[in-house]
Amino acid sequence: MKFRNPFFVSMFVLCASSLYAESSPPISSPPASSPTTSQPTHGIAIFGDIQYPADFTHFKYANPDAPKGGVMKGGTFGSFDNFNPFIIKGNAAIGSGSLHCTLLAMAGDEPMSMYAYLAEKVELAPDRKSVTFTLNKNAKFSDGTTVTPDDVIFSFNILREKGIPFFAQYYHDVKAVEKSGPEQVRFVFSTDKNKELPVILGQLAVFSKAYFEKHDFEKGDLIPPVGCGPYKVKSFQAGQTVSYERVPGWWGENIPSQKGQSNFDLTYAYYRDQDVLFEAFKAGEFDFRQESIAKNWMQGYDIPAVKEGRIIKMETTNALPQGMQMFAFNTRKPIFKDRKVREALTKAFDFEWANKNLFFNAYTRNLSYFNNSDMVSSGLPQGEELKILETFKNELPPEVFTKVFKLPVTNGMGNDRKIMAEADKLLKEAGWIVKNGKRVNEKTGQPFTFEFLLNEPVYERIAAAYQRSLASLGIQMTIRTVTPSQYIEKAETYDYDMIIATIPETETPGNEQREFWETKTADVKGGYNLSGVKDSVVDKIVELLIDSPDRSVLKDRVHALDRVLLWGYYGVPNYHSKLSRFAYWNKFGMPDIKPKDGIGLSTWWVDPELEKKVKG
Repeated sequence: MKFRNPFFVSMFVLCASSLYAESSPPISSPPASSPTTSQPTHGIAIFGDIQYPADFTHFKYANPDAPKGGVMKGGTFGSFDNFNPFIIKGNAAIGSGSLHCTLLAMAGDEPMSMYAYLAEKVELAPDRKSVTFTLNKNAKFSDGTTVTPDDVIFSFNILREKGIPFFAQYYHDVKAVEKSGPEQVRFVFSTDKNKELPVILGQLAVFSKAYFEKHDFEKGDLIPPVGCGPYKVKSFQAGQTVSYERVPGWWGENIPSQKGQSNFDLTYAYYRDQDVLFEAFKAGEFDFRQESIAKNWMQGYDIPAVKEGRIIKMETTNALPQGMQMFAFNTRKPIFKDRKVREALTKAFDFEWANKNLFFNAYTRNLSYFNNSDMVSSGLPQGEELKILETFKNELPPEVFTKVFKLPVTNGMGNDRKIMAEADKLLKEAGWIVKNGKRVNEKTGQPFTFEFLLNEPVYERIAAAYQRSLASLGIQMTIRTVTPSQYIEKAETYDYDMIIATIPETETPGNEQREFWETKTADVKGGYNLSGVKDSVVDKIVELLIDSPDRSVLKDRVHALDRVLLWGYYGVPNYHSKLSRFAYWNKFGMPDIKPKDGIGLSTWWVDPELEKKVKG
């Protein structure tokens, strides 16, 4: 449901599942740090203490004795033309983030904690105005060269200057970066209030300065880059297949945050059709599929391989925040400038009909930008949240203070007349009347028409249902499905009226909210302010939440942001699931304990005996 996810790019090499999933996993914002004294530590968190002690040997959800070997075969939709997921240009190959390592590694079973990886120690200054990383002396790039502070400094600067625009906002409060010792790098901050910054910098993917001084970072070609991660490119066919092999004797294999992970080689095949992709999985052409299509889950697995136990079908609890998936209005377009118009079109989406007839009642309606987390706003604003909002009372819709935000619940018949009458009333108040069965602007006679841009045919069913509802209001919505590469190009230049967007979140929202919502990002090419939000109140609340001194204050400020965004009607909220649904060919072993995503794919391993049985 997304064209590119720059926030996930920064998380790509931090989250184990992202090495293997068909798309980036449903994680979200980054962490920061907890130490209050200037002492080198093995880990940091934004708020509160870290779970794992200095002498921990592995994450609880990883098996330190997991055998290495074998291959996991994956399948994905689309194509690829480069190995750099950190730039705007082109389509990066799935798994290319696994070529690189980061300063710290994120724990998959804590809210936002990170532990030693490329950096063996991290030290936050007592005044919180800088953080210092001490590099592991054994860290090597895949060409055998040592990772140095100069590589870290180069990586930070190249991402800020030539990476996806997201990084410029993400690193906004970093004033300087300097070499502070033979194996040390210090980042100096412009503020002492941004508690995320130390962890944000722990997420930094580190590149070889020597390599990229000879190769253009922005070129986006198919020359496999040098990296310090657990994998390197083994072979590929442009746009069709790519294989990664584990780096022999990889320097990070026994680091506690990496122990028991990255246990097999990886091979991906690309498919240009979702139906063909699904059939390929059932035919054994690849091994693992995270299922996002409800119809497939309910009806598509009634096959011998499942009945015989050769394919295992599983549902597990997904405790990660689900963010917001929505039909995003491009408010840069005049037709969507009026909030009443956006509210009317939101009312016209019949979720109850769609959930029953298209999705087998598998989903829950999105009622927040921070679904499946404690950051969800509810009821009327009160306490500290109310105080925040009252500061902007004259600039906000009155409903923010007087009404609980709700989305209409229809009769599920596909044409709830009461709700459609409410939508009609809003449109007329906004100056859009019905004339000869068509919705037109009462002053100019302009017909109300717009295009819904899609990147996959699988979404045409839900778009068509929405199209029928709008037609009953006299609105003509056309549907156009383009190739993934065309979709990326149009989305990055905001050349659309409406798209399906996914705004990711984590348990600790922070700096990434600038990229999602602030006015200064709305017209930056390749940015992630997809709806084109330009609201000074939103800008100020985002800066407030970034400066939150503790988690309690953060909640109040995120609740305020959530409420303002909801009442802004910047998109038609879709739906989410609190379950991870996936299927796999029964050739893998896995730990009993799972991280918060309910899968922990990077901790799996190939079991030779099971693999023999699967092959028959």
